[in-house]
Amino acid sequence: MTFIKQEMEYVSYVRDRLLSDVHVMVLSQNTGSGGDEYTFMFYGQAEMAGYNDTITMTTDVNNTSDEIRRKQLKAIQLGLTSYMVKKGFFDDMEVSFTGKSETVIEEDPWNKWVFNISASGWFNGEEQYSNLSTNARIDIDKVTEEWKIQSGVGYHRNQSKFLVDDEWVYSETMNQWADIDVVKSLGNHWSAGLYTGAWSSLYDNYKLQLNMKPGIEYNLFPYEESTKRQLRFVYKVGPRYNMYNDSTIYLKDEELLGHQSLGIAFRMNQKWGSVSTSITGSHYFHNIELNNLNVWSSIRLRLIKGLSLRLSGSFTIIHDQLNLPLGDYSDEDILLRQRQLQTGFRYWGNVGITYTFGSIYNSVVNPRFGN
Repeated sequence: MTFIKQEMEYVSYVRDRLLSDVHVMVLSQNTGSGGDEYTFMFYGQAEMAGYNDTITMTTDVNNTSDEIRRKQLKAIQLGLTSYMVKKGFFDDMEVSFTGKSETVIEEDPWNKWVFNISASGWFNGEEQYSNLSTNARIDIDKVTEEWKIQSGVGYHRNQSKFLVDDEWVYSETMNQWADIDVVKSLGNHWSAGLYTGAWSSLYDNYKLQLNMKPGIEYNLFPYEESTKRQLRFVYKVGPRYNMYNDSTIYLKDEELLGHQSLGIAFRMNQKWGSVSTSITGSHYFHNIELNNLNVWSSIRLRLIKGLSLRLSGSFTIIHDQLNLPLGDYSDEDILLRQRQLQTGFRYWGNVGITYTFGSIYNSVVNPRFGN
């Protein structure tokens, strides 16, 4: 926003959308090449109420932050042009065009395939504590109008040590995973997919877990409206093979089970804010009492002028902990959360409220003594 204000000094910015002549809402979603597609929605208000427009632009994975913000600035400038004409600034504006007279379509030697390799490490400590966390992953994706293929391999390890009564206490968690998802478009509302994955985790007591689930999805709204609204129903079913590090409370070292899940996801972005929520239930076929139900939601609302509310949270009912190891947990396992404990539920939540009042103008930029 600082960059936009500095580059567009001829526009007056206000602190609340309800005070403006034009409200600009920006939505984004990932593209198949690893970039982003931005949708700029312009809503006329006050004397220009009902006069709306939309501009779409895309960025490339190789674009720098400066290139991205300049493209975004250009989209906003172009979108505001017609509103400025209506406000009486016709004589103060000029138009230039630097494009070519014909469109050139370049060949893609990678045939839409995108490869991403990343590795990172985090470390911190003090005299009586230290921590080292390492991550690595490889992603290979291909996204077209008809197909979406996403695959990845990853590794995470976290090591900590604490000095307690002149003795070092060590904690370590590690997990690895690999997955391949293939989705086929079946029109403007339906999709079919195959979801496969493998992973291991010391914390969850899995030496190896394998999944292969065909799935189908129905979106009540056309997929072309996905940035504005979605209501999707997703069903997956298939086998799950579990091999455990330690024998489980059910005296199993490995097992092959049938598993299914049904999910409902809703998302809406409007001028007044956004709402996202999902409900997902699953169970094993051999015992329907081994089930799991998760409810997640995120809400951002502009209630009145200057007043905003943010709510987010998740609650999970857990009745499917087949992986719990047999035997007692040590104090280190419990205090350092090195092993998954038996539980019937899990939750988290976040609440925030903001109220702003005073001058409605917010156009001045002053970077002195900034961060």
